Amino acid sequence: MLTSATVDSVVVGQSARMRAVFDFLRVIGNSDSTVLITGESGTGKEVTATLIHQQSRRKHRPFVAVSCALFSETLIESELFGHERGAFTGAIKDRPGRFELAEGGTIFLDDIDDVPLSMQVKLLRVLQNRTIERLGGTRTIPVNVRVLAGSKKDLKAMVAEGKFREDLYYRLNVLPVALPPLRERREDIPVLTQYFIERCFRRAGEDVPQISDVVTQAFMRYSWPGNVRELENACERIAQTCSCGTVHVGCVAAQILFRAGAQAADLPMPAPAATEEAAPISLDDRLKALETNLIAWALKVSHGNKSRAAELLQIKRSTLGDRIARCGLSRSPLVEDAVEAGEAV
Repeated sequence: MLTSATVDSVVVGQSARMRAVFDFLRVIGNSDSTVLITGESGTGKEVTATLIHQQSRRKHRPFVAVSCALFSETLIESELFGHERGAFTGAIKDRPGRFELAEGGTIFLDDIDDVPLSMQVKLLRVLQNRTIERLGGTRTIPVNVRVLAGSKKDLKAMVAEGKFREDLYYRLNVLPVALPPLRERREDIPVLTQYFIERCFRRAGEDVPQISDVVTQAFMRYSWPGNVRELENACERIAQTCSCGTVHVGCVAAQILFRAGAQAADLPMPAPAATEEAAPISLDDRLKALETNLIAWALKVSHGNKSRAAELLQIKRSTLGDRIARCGLSRSPLVEDAVEAGEAV
């Protein structure tokens, strides 16, 4: 059964989309067919490949993961297929490649979209014949491996652009697994946040703090362009800096809070007029409304602390005071309450 405890890193959740992914992984676990795992950077493609291997009959054999983006066109063939002594300058002895090292197990070819066209032909032959030839050698070596591939790009679109071989695409895309970005499964963010916070603090031998609702709301609003990897890094940063027993906004990177506020403050654009002549829009009014929303957000998440709010907005505290007055927020309950508590000074 696939759970968050299956591996140290996680690509889990309670959302309907992730439950569907896990159901499919259970079905294909014992198959030997090739799997193509697609998703943005940080969505957990390698973790998913590891889960597939751990649920297969090959789980007691090697799991070899290699990023095809790490090697130049001249090196990738040697890395994947190995080389014979004398194949090139510096090749002083025979060396097996990643396919041979994965014998009997699973090989995960991440960033398959970065493989040059010249190498794609050789990969196609491996998938068709299940044999390899070391660089500089003539001996055909049979390999018994299950191939999983990962791509951060749309391979079908790359085929249309002539950047990826169509025959290789269909060889890889036997069992497709699409991992959704974190912004499309926001209901999983609190679950993942709690998991990463608990793991980071327990590793450090410290008590696990509570996570404030304000932090959870900010995390839910943020788009997480780096997906699960970025969220994990954010939680690790909190574990290194938070010592207050509860994770407050002050424990979170200002960049995340600011962008979360900016995204929440986006204003809907007016619908286009039915006639050809568009209705006029006051740019000054629109900018003032956006500025007011952002300042109000910063005051809210900072509990009215102007110094913290100015830090979130990346402006001087004196500038923030002027803009609060200009936007008519001087009598905001947040500001008045903070003044009474001595926080907004």
